Amino acid sequence: MATIYDVAKAAGVSPKTVSRVLNGDAPVGVRTRKSVQAAMKSLGYVPSSAARSMRSNKSGLIGLITGAITNNPEPTEPMGLPDLFIVQGIQKVMAGTGKTLMIADTGGFSDKVPDLVQTFLEHRVEGLIYVAEHHQQITLPPIPSDCPFVLANCFDDTGRPAILPDDRAGQRDLVRKLIESGHRRIGLLTLDRTMVATSLRYQGYRDALAEYGIPYADELVRMGFELGKEKDSPLLTSSLERLLALDEPPTVVCCGNDEMAMRVYGILRSRGVRVPEDISVAGYDNYRVIAETLFPPLTTVDLPYLEMGTAAANTLLSLITGRSDRAEVRTMVRGPVCWRSSVTALNSISVLQSKGRSPL
Repeated sequence: MATIYDVAKAAGVSPKTVSRVLNGDAPVGVRTRKSVQAAMKSLGYVPSSAARSMRSNKSGLIGLITGAITNNPEPTEPMGLPDLFIVQGIQKVMAGTGKTLMIADTGGFSDKVPDLVQTFLEHRVEGLIYVAEHHQQITLPPIPSDCPFVLANCFDDTGRPAILPDDRAGQRDLVRKLIESGHRRIGLLTLDRTMVATSLRYQGYRDALAEYGIPYADELVRMGFELGKEKDSPLLTSSLERLLALDEPPTVVCCGNDEMAMRVYGILRSRGVRVPEDISVAGYDNYRVIAETLFPPLTTVDLPYLEMGTAAANTLLSLITGRSDRAEVRTMVRGPVCWRSSVTALNSISVLQSKGRSPL
């Protein structure tokens, strides 16, 4: 492999001149520069980025730790891929900066994170991003204060910058639109109660009811998914049946995610209950493989994963370049409600019926 000394000899200049051409840290004549570049090309010389980074203290490398690769399900499995979409958002930003994104997968084992962090630090990364598979609180090993670190889809208690989905606002916006469409009995099938998103979405649900003066009814809220249990466990079926058996059942059921909504469709149809003619259904995530292919297409809330990735990358770059010495501790990214035909607007039906016309 050719060295800087071989290039210098071939170009008829000193090694120091070759170094100046490589680093651009001192003026070099045009003819001399072209001669050095021609010698490098003919010899197949590859500059050492490691050596340059040691001199400049800028490696151009960004470390990203995630479980997105390991957690990628089989193509036939109808699940969302939030962490993978966040990674794509980060990569899109970094690709336009000239920096190289180095990705390390945890293999599904959180205890590997400290070793991965150490490996990245040994490679002199300029900053680190950790992407979690769902909105959660995490604990990470100590990170040197001179290494910018941003969390995506998670937060910790150290005050590190965290980019998070605004779950409370998302559920509030959805329930607002349901109320504005004439619904007053709104059921809620939640994810596991230990999940951060569940608590926030429950608060958003209650926010919207209170805003419109609708009394909260505890009987309308049931857990539909339990961590550590099979997705086809009887919990969802029993929770939905309890809602339907109420003296005044809900006119719409909000589900913890789109996958749950898909299963609710199946349970309802097995009992001869039509969506949305007999009961409306809404989801959460806007996982389009599910939401747009269900019949009828699913009303849901978009979890802005790509936007979260973009925000995480831009936050890290601001810290690296010194445009900001400290980012917001928590940046909440809000997604829109995606209104589709799984929800019947009851106020429209009332108007049609008052005019003696059929809504169908």
